[in-house]
Amino acid sequence: MRIFGKGRHRPSASWRQATDRAFTLIGDGRYEDAGALLTRAADLEPWLSESWFNLALLHKFRHDWEQARAAGLRAVALLDRDTGAPDWWNVGIAATALQDWPLARRAWQAYGLRVPGGAAAGGQPTGMELGSAAVRLSPEGEAEVVWGRRLDPARIEVLSVPLPSSGRRWGEVVLHDGVPHGERTTSIGHSYPVFDEIELWAPSPVPTWVVLLEADTEDDRDALERLAADAGFAAEDWSSSVRLLCRMCSESRMPSDEGDGDHLDPHDHSEPGHPGPLGHRTDGQLWVPERECGIAAPASLVRGLLDGWVADSPDSRDWRDLEEVC
Repeated sequence: MRIFGKGRHRPSASWRQATDRAFTLIGDGRYEDAGALLTRAADLEPWLSESWFNLALLHKFRHDWEQARAAGLRAVALLDRDTGAPDWWNVGIAATALQDWPLARRAWQAYGLRVPGGAAAGGQPTGMELGSAAVRLSPEGEAEVVWGRRLDPARIEVLSVPLPSSGRRWGEVVLHDGVPHGERTTSIGHSYPVFDEIELWAPSPVPTWVVLLEADTEDDRDALERLAADAGFAAEDWSSSVRLLCRMCSESRMPSDEGDGDHLDPHDHSEPGHPGPLGHRTDGQLWVPERECGIAAPASLVRGLLDGWVADSPDSRDWRDLEEVC
């Protein structure tokens, strides 16, 4: 096959050596040195789409979205297939980061996804109905997997109340990578991919609070979560929802409700006295009334929310030690 008058051929040994060395450097976090090698590889083989795909990938790792878009467009110009190439996915991520919505629509459509309104429509690619997914916040630090709603192929709105260590808030929108690392499954058999966060795309003005609850029953706890949701915000019982997982477990296929009920979860690495379904067990007792709860709500609302929750059942509910943490 001929592209722009050049015959497609196997890359040279020099190209392969430079590229292999560059990805070793990327693995070590040496992006500048890797960039010099990948630029040299592109000079050696400018007619290979892989040369520009690799550069686009590097710029994505560096969050240099202008360069990622430019290299990605050169890569897709040299493709020899119409749809499904990962080159288009990288272009879509870069375009989304830059809010270049016409290009983002074109990229998702070229990849083979149905985009309401088509590639020519303006504005964000809404209405793609991609459903729920999980996203791993701060994947290179204290990684935390939370639930969210997919706005498009590269963005997730966070619907969980993240722990303060993640630096993220409920309601924020994060840009995420395209290849899932792990799955979460439900008891009824549904499976959801876990994507890695790339960066914060849109911050949330809603602060995160931590509070200690006294909730005699699970119904008492559930009542607070419903009350917060009815007010347009969120509460989450971190004592039940947080599991401490090693990296291998986190990036595997994991049941999202393991640790509930009468069995023990061998993948839960939490310890007694710490958050997590196993950390809040005692011998012969599956429910501990003292719960550590995360609440996403404005300062003007959070105390009234908690007081209203207690007022509905003062004999079985109480709260203390409210603190803003993120």
